[in-house]
Amino acid sequence: MATLIFNHVRKNYGKDNDYTVKDFHLEVKDKEFLVLVGPSGCGKSTTLRMIAGLEEITEGELIIGDQIVNEIAPKNRDIAMVFQNYALYPHMTIYKNMALALQVRKFPKEEIDRRVKEASEILGIAHLLDRKPKHLSGGQRQRVALGRAIVREPQVFLMDEPLSNLDAKLRVQMRTEIGRLHKRLGATFVYVTHDQTEAMTMGDRIVVMNNGVIQQVASPHEIYNHPANKYVAGFIGSPGMNFIDGEIIEQQSSLFFKSKEVRLGIPPEKAEVLKKGGYVNKSITLGVRPEDIREDVVNVEGAEHNSMVHLKVEVIENMGSELFLHLLLNNETIIARVPGQSNPTIGHSTKLKINMNKVHFFDSVSEYAIR
Repeated sequence: MATLIFNHVRKNYGKDNDYTVKDFHLEVKDKEFLVLVGPSGCGKSTTLRMIAGLEEITEGELIIGDQIVNEIAPKNRDIAMVFQNYALYPHMTIYKNMALALQVRKFPKEEIDRRVKEASEILGIAHLLDRKPKHLSGGQRQRVALGRAIVREPQVFLMDEPLSNLDAKLRVQMRTEIGRLHKRLGATFVYVTHDQTEAMTMGDRIVVMNNGVIQQVASPHEIYNHPANKYVAGFIGSPGMNFIDGEIIEQQSSLFFKSKEVRLGIPPEKAEVLKKGGYVNKSITLGVRPEDIREDVVNVEGAEHNSMVHLKVEVIENMGSELFLHLLLNNETIIARVPGQSNPTIGHSTKLKINMNKVHFFDSVSEYAIR
């Protein structure tokens, strides 16, 4: 297997200063599962296609193992790619679909047979080798696409939104299977998705992208609990983080976050950071995740720093074990996640507590997290 190094890689399709990927600088570790996540058009698939050699690199270097591959043809890069649409040959059996790449490379028939049967056993599709793709379900076709990549035994596996055509239940199942496959193969995986749930559950590290720029590279835990900026904070999490604009005020040596309808006490540790940053009497954005707006935070870490709010309930989403409450604050909607046994009423005000020990603060101009 191999490391993968992006040395200030950029991609431009010919328009002046209009870069689809801007200064992508990153090292993917050997045997790592790296996920590129972001909205449509952020440059993640273009980045993957540059690794595969399907897109030329405008500037910078791409190194696989110890070799610069900018000028190396896709077939000589020792990578395998799994596409969103499976890309199976409909007139071929599953066996032939999986064996084709090895046959083109003139592998011995016995070696081809060994690799195909071994991969099909790993993926649980050994009983399907004589069938054609049209007789398979979506999940089975995706396993075949994975198997076709496995038999090549490449240095790097590339996956471009491979689960987006599957239904919700099957996506969950295939996420688990791909995770197991990664551990079993001990290979380097680079996985592209727009689904932040896939990113959080699958990646060793996550690269959050927007407008061709890396916003943050970190573990799922770090990304969720310590977002680098407002964009990452809002993109990662379901429902996403709530944002409230206001200002920091000081009264009797204590700091408070003041917005139109709320005044929230700030814990000493966070207050010290804000003071050192010079944010007293300045505009700022507070971010709070839905699970940190609760009916009862007595047993929650940092509960002594909670602040009470009374907010009108506009919409209730019943998820069974929990409710998502859409609440009106400063004429804007924020979402709280509360236990399913709660009994709020649409149109009425409800009493909630914000765990101030869990909130995040962002510079209102740069939108970077204040730490």
